[in-house]
Amino acid sequence: MKIRDILAREKVTLSFEVFPPKLGMPFEPIVGAVDRLCQSKPDFMSVTYGAGGGTGHNTVKIAAHVQNDLGVTSLAHLTCVSSTRQQVASAIEDIKAAGIENILALRGDLPKDGNYPVGEYYRYASELVAEIKQYGDFCIGAACYPEGHVECSHKEDDIANLKQKVDSGVDFLTPQLFFDNNVLYNFLYRIRERGITVPVIAGIMPITNAKQISRAVELSGTYVPTRFKAIVDKFGENPAAMKQAGIAYATDQIIDLVANGIKAIHIYTMNKPDVAESIRQNLSHIIGNEQ
Repeated sequence: MKIRDILAREKVTLSFEVFPPKLGMPFEPIVGAVDRLCQSKPDFMSVTYGAGGGTGHNTVKIAAHVQNDLGVTSLAHLTCVSSTRQQVASAIEDIKAAGIENILALRGDLPKDGNYPVGEYYRYASELVAEIKQYGDFCIGAACYPEGHVECSHKEDDIANLKQKVDSGVDFLTPQLFFDNNVLYNFLYRIRERGITVPVIAGIMPITNAKQISRAVELSGTYVPTRFKAIVDKFGENPAAMKQAGIAYATDQIIDLVANGIKAIHIYTMNKPDVAESIRQNLSHIIGNEQ
């Protein structure tokens, strides 16, 4: 099933994200986590893609298992900046052969030297979106940055770039993680003014240990509210308490989002079924289990 059709329903949707094992790591524990996550009946499951395609084959393998064996719609991530056009074409064909109808088209991280590859490589996600469109009727998602892309000096320029990407054939957007819902609300107001009307799926990352918050800020530069800093300061050295507080904070974020009309919620599970299950239970009467 295409995610654009799921998002068109008159209901709040809840989806999960998982990541494949790193190179050299065992595959079975990830499959076990995915199987358990699917028992919570997400509306769809997304599977991330390794930098430079390092775990791309596992992305398709897991996404195919989710969809074909477990009966849950899957979304395969695909990055392009460190892959040749031939490699991307091969990856799209693999996704298509597995019967997967949904792709999240991402530029991916630049090489460590900060330079774009040259030759048969891509520079922008919009190029990847246009390429995917040539391979059939995929439902295509893309990333957006409520606080502005770190490589873009002005938010208005970033939104203009986003408009170009959406116009290339994007069906829905997934924002970079955020811990203050007002960041998303302000962003939605700005992009709607610029004519970007595709659905936006709000991504929530439950922070269950103090190291996660440092890593999240390092990677994305996202704003951390004082309220959440206080939680980490108070409970960061107590793993059980931090886990409980992180689940409560994520639950509170989702409740506020739903109360303010956000219809699509995506949880970055970090391959932790127990965390996703706890949040799902907390929302049992807010987000139903019907498919």
